[in-house]
Amino acid sequence: MVGVLAAGFGAGAINTVVGSGTLITFPVLLAIGLPPVTATVSNGLGLLPGFAGGVFGYRRELAGQRARILRFGIVVTAGGLCGAILLLTLPHSAFEMIVPVLVGLALVLIALQPWITKAVQRRRERKGQPGSEFGGPWLHIGLFLASVYGGYFTAAQGILYMALMGMFLGESLQRTNAVKNILAAMVNAVAALFFLFAAHFDWTVVLLLAAGSLAGGFVGGTYGRRIPSAWLRGLIVAVGTVALVQLIVR
Repeated sequence: MVGVLAAGFGAGAINTVVGSGTLITFPVLLAIGLPPVTATVSNGLGLLPGFAGGVFGYRRELAGQRARILRFGIVVTAGGLCGAILLLTLPHSAFEMIVPVLVGLALVLIALQPWITKAVQRRRERKGQPGSEFGGPWLHIGLFLASVYGGYFTAAQGILYMALMGMFLGESLQRTNAVKNILAAMVNAVAALFFLFAAHFDWTVVLLLAAGSLAGGFVGGTYGRRIPSAWLRGLIVAVGTVALVQLIVR
């Protein structure tokens, strides 16, 4: 119980600042004997309160982004529901094969984000196109696919969001991170709601993760927003690399 509570705290903090908190909690839940699907659905519901703390901590960076969040929210909730359905209908091994590829691609996009953003801006300037507040159709497609993945497994979902929005929006990482927290919460919420009626939970685990992740989310939201963009990018790459290695080894 102490281990699950501590894992929830760490996951809540990391989800708020970077993402990939599931890579802390999921191995712990498997280690205490939960079946993989039960661990996945219990983890999704248990980590949901942690996003509330992150959203509160990043409330200043959310200013002026309401329309963007509403539009992106429709896309990601649809994708998250599709991913949740896939989790209960497809064998775990079928989707697991592509997870390392998605995480690796996200890391490359995060590392190259400053140069990609400049290239996109120069292209728009040459064509006389103003920057889009909503990132264009490719961002919407990317967010939908990332949310399908997030509804299925959730690990590194935040990194995918950060990579996509960083490439297409041209916003600061902190403002992008604030939106990422809300989008990830939406996907977790719609998946958890679906699982409530269609899957089995371990409610002791859910409550322990919820308590830990709520506290961790507040801590991550309070201190994470103070991290400079360059440091935040480095932290994302570091956590994502650990996530990628763990996924490959597992």
